[in-house]
Amino acid sequence: MIRRDFLKSIGLVTAGLAITDPFAMAREMAAKSAKELAMLSPDDLIHFPLRSLRPDTGGKQITGIIVGAGNRGRIYAAYAERYPENFKIVGVAEPIEGRRDAMINKHGIPKENAFVGFKELLEQPKLADVVVIATPDDLHYEPCMKALELGYDVLLEKPISPTEKECRDILRQTEKYNRIVAVCHVLRYAPYFIALREYLKSGAIGDVVSIQHMEPIESAHMAHSYVRGKWRIEKETTPIILAKSCHDLDILRWLMDKPCKVIAAEGSLHLFKAENKPEGAPFRCTDDCPHEETCPYSAIDIYVRRKVHLGVFDLKDRKDDAEILEKLRTTEYGRCVYQCDNDQPDHYVTTLLFEDGRTASFTMDAFTPWGGRRTRVMGTKGFVEGDMSKFVAWDFRTKKTKVWSREVEELEEYKGSGHGGGDFALVRDFIEAVAAQDQSKLSSTLEASVESHVMGFAAEKSRKSMRKARVKMRD
Repeated sequence: MIRRDFLKSIGLVTAGLAITDPFAMAREMAAKSAKELAMLSPDDLIHFPLRSLRPDTGGKQITGIIVGAGNRGRIYAAYAERYPENFKIVGVAEPIEGRRDAMINKHGIPKENAFVGFKELLEQPKLADVVVIATPDDLHYEPCMKALELGYDVLLEKPISPTEKECRDILRQTEKYNRIVAVCHVLRYAPYFIALREYLKSGAIGDVVSIQHMEPIESAHMAHSYVRGKWRIEKETTPIILAKSCHDLDILRWLMDKPCKVIAAEGSLHLFKAENKPEGAPFRCTDDCPHEETCPYSAIDIYVRRKVHLGVFDLKDRKDDAEILEKLRTTEYGRCVYQCDNDQPDHYVTTLLFEDGRTASFTMDAFTPWGGRRTRVMGTKGFVEGDMSKFVAWDFRTKKTKVWSREVEELEEYKGSGHGGGDFALVRDFIEAVAAQDQSKLSSTLEASVESHVMGFAAEKSRKSMRKARVKMRD
């Protein structure tokens, strides 16, 4: 009798899968649809009640100014549209006229409170309770430092700043003026990661020993943001480990719940450079490139055919191909990906040693067909695997599998909030912290955010020196 027939005879082969694969049941659970998951028994589901996105401000209306009215600034301002009794946008600083006017019209901002730049705004007396800083990475430091001096509390888009010194300066400035700064580490506020962390803290899989975490950038996103786009040059913005993945370092620190001591990193720019340019490729994809129809990174394919990442163009009509093509002929987004001035790595692997000898590995990679984080957690009594939509937990002793699913758990009001609901949940907690003047209401205090940034700077030191780097929170 062959081994498979023997296993089948004693009932250890089910649906064509031998139970010698200990995670067959977990993978079967992960494959179930939202409708199937909703029909599971309570014993098969993991539940963590979600808070409403409506803030408890004790009857106060918090007023805010948007500094940088691009994509992220608009998202945080949209929270005021949903809960106007709790949050009101009363000012804007934005150099692009169309974006500035759109913010003025949407929120009824007085013209005297609309400024071209943040310097002009911060020369005025304090105009609101908070400022939301959603400027480019290299323009976070100056407005944040001045806003704190003027007495504003600050919602600060990540990364905090492009250098470790500036991150530490902002922390000291916050302590000096006793203000609240919330960094937009939105994953901490996403229901998926909240449920995952609470499940780990419950002890259901014993002590967490190791974590594997991956951020797939997605190929078109890499070409858009880190080859052609704003974050393509490290020295002009921020190293990609922070620009793209400071969220992930922060999540690893949060899930592990222990300080990181040592980091080792490897990574480089493998594909998007001049020596890989196909023969005969012109400077722009729109200049009759002979490879356009077969190139995976064609600007015409990404922006015209697929119509993704169009927010940078401030289009009058997103369906107008002629308007998009004109943008590709006149902006950096139409360039051949092999003829840009980019220097950010397109793959990055990091190993992290935490207190008590616990370990984690983190991979950031451009060459994937999808985005969304993937995480595996290894514990002394169990294992968890998740993909930001659901996570499946396996108990080593009972061999039972349980699942948490965003589709089953999520409140209706979370739909439409980006980062799995984290965008609006972050603003809710920030508004509550400001109303109470209590930073403990934040999942991610500024000190915690600076710690994960220090991890990122240490990773870059390691990658460039090809040596391990120690993580020192206090300089």
